[in-house]
Amino acid sequence: MPKYSYKAKEDNGKIVTGFLQAADENDLHQKLRIENKYLISAKREEETKRLRRIKAKYLSDFCRQIGTLSSSGVSLVRALNMVAQDETNKINEKTVYENLLRQVRQGTALSDAMEEQGDAFPELLINMFRSAETAGNLDVTAMRMADFYDRQFRMNTKISNSTLYPKILSGIIVVVVIFMLGYILPQFQDLFDQMEELPIPTKILFFMSDGVKDHWLILLIILAFMIPAVILICHLPAVKLQLDKLRIRLPVFGKLLKIIYTARFARTISSLYSSGIPIVQALQIGRKTIGNTYIDSQFDTAVAKVRTGGNLSDALDGIDGFTKKLTSAVKVGEETGSLDTMLNSIADSMEYESNMAIDKMVASLEPVLIVVMAIIVGFIMVSVLMPIYGSYDAISNSGY
Repeated sequence: MPKYSYKAKEDNGKIVTGFLQAADENDLHQKLRIENKYLISAKREEETKRLRRIKAKYLSDFCRQIGTLSSSGVSLVRALNMVAQDETNKINEKTVYENLLRQVRQGTALSDAMEEQGDAFPELLINMFRSAETAGNLDVTAMRMADFYDRQFRMNTKISNSTLYPKILSGIIVVVVIFMLGYILPQFQDLFDQMEELPIPTKILFFMSDGVKDHWLILLIILAFMIPAVILICHLPAVKLQLDKLRIRLPVFGKLLKIIYTARFARTISSLYSSGIPIVQALQIGRKTIGNTYIDSQFDTAVAKVRTGGNLSDALDGIDGFTKKLTSAVKVGEETGSLDTMLNSIADSMEYESNMAIDKMVASLEPVLIVVMAIIVGFIMVSVLMPIYGSYDAISNSGY
């Protein structure tokens, strides 16, 4: 039986909160009535904990439906009801939408209800809707956020699709090396055992081959423990900070990553500022959407500058990880009094450059992997052929 946290009113008007197990909300209502309490709101305890972050694709659909229905004069409760009943919803999304519907029916603001869903909705969307509720333009904001998350989904899909071939090629390299070390090379073992001296590359190769052939189970066990350990270590805050810092220092790729990070931030800050959210609050929200902890860590200083009356352009100029184009555009916007227009313009420009950067990264990565594969296979072939040609030379010399 699920456990509910509830808020109720007693006969004397006092508001009380508590926890109670009940089959559903109707059962909870009946149990509280026995105690002379009137249910105001209720939430299943396990719901918020198990809800996952909604992906950009579904956030775009959610915002588009809310915007379209609201602009058509449909009430928010009815709009949420239609969204919740959509047959294409997955279990996680369906649960979230039903929670929203229930809370909005009880008089809770949509943004507050979204905030109650744990990590299901990003902070950016919650604050955008909260601002829209104050300004009375929820339909316009919802459509704008639908476009925002649609762009985000397209970019994520582009990155995923673009890196698919390099991932497959990397997997092929690993499989080829294991196959050659574990199966092909042992076929030459008897031949090379008859030779008095082997070249150093051949010795190294057969040492690796013997390790794979004789200790493959141990290697698998080591990998089974090592891979999760490496992932865990890489997610430690201090380590992740240094890795993110290294990313923007990489030759070629570092410059391209800066463009991608700048594009993400520019689009977020543009959407927030255009919706009337104060610039300090917009910076605090936008820093979380960049995807790089090193850049995020520098925002405390930037926010402090803006909070004390400094220019946004000067604050952003001190952040290592953004392109100078962002700072220049913001500076022009501040000087001309059209910061919102310049932010929209730079966001569009940076998104285009971001798409080009992704294409360049993939175009650069593919030949690098091919060269790596060629070097590995070439080393194996040379290591095998060197002693064979050496034995041929020895036979030829012995004939004279």
